[in-house]
Amino acid sequence: MAGHSKWANIKHRKGRQDAKRAKFWTKILREVQVAAKLAGPDPDSNPRLRVCLNDARSHNIPKDTIKRAIEKGAGLAGGEDFVELVYEGYAPGGVAMLVECLSDNRNRTAANVRSIFSKAGGNLGAEGSVAYLFNKQGKIWFDAESCVDFDEVMMGALEAGALDAEEDDGTLEVTCGAYDLPSVQEGLETTGYKPSRSEVVQVPATTVAVDVATAKKVMSLIDKLEDDDDVQRVSSNLELTAEVAEALEHL
Repeated sequence: MAGHSKWANIKHRKGRQDAKRAKFWTKILREVQVAAKLAGPDPDSNPRLRVCLNDARSHNIPKDTIKRAIEKGAGLAGGEDFVELVYEGYAPGGVAMLVECLSDNRNRTAANVRSIFSKAGGNLGAEGSVAYLFNKQGKIWFDAESCVDFDEVMMGALEAGALDAEEDDGTLEVTCGAYDLPSVQEGLETTGYKPSRSEVVQVPATTVAVDVATAKKVMSLIDKLEDDDDVQRVSSNLELTAEVAEALEHL
């Protein structure tokens, strides 16, 4: 769609996360704990933990804090017993939503997520109603402010195991397998290029463009979900055009 910018979506999401840094740290550490519990505390043999550690370090979480989370997950220190839950539904405007949670109380989490959807004019769907629209991938972004030689980074990314690299609105977006993110990023950083952002995301196969009023409702729903302590990640197929993203910034 004309005027659509992938980076507009990322910048808008990053701004919300930066404003909630303390809570966001807690969510990342919970991911670290669960990853260590499921497959052990050694990141070399636990790809999921390696991805979580990459995320924790990119958000400047202290090493000692990360270590404690790993120990809790591995059963070396006391900690809550979290389970993974995924909720699927639709926001206003028919925007598909995927809500990934880590919870120590299934009933509380289900009630909270359902209430948030209902109050925002959305609705939860059955299992499988939305998940098929998304594909989990690793993403690494470089922007023009980094004085990056995009062609050189593209070549380096592909050599490091990336699946694709493309320039969009002054930003280079590198795509890789979800669990390949740390190795691809490390490979690029050894060449002297530090990304502006990296994370594992749920990429929608198709997107839905809406007007400013509807986008505001959808973003409000996402904000409320992300504010819930049990919600780890909210993904949607909302398409924020550059014009709509700019309008949201001024509301």
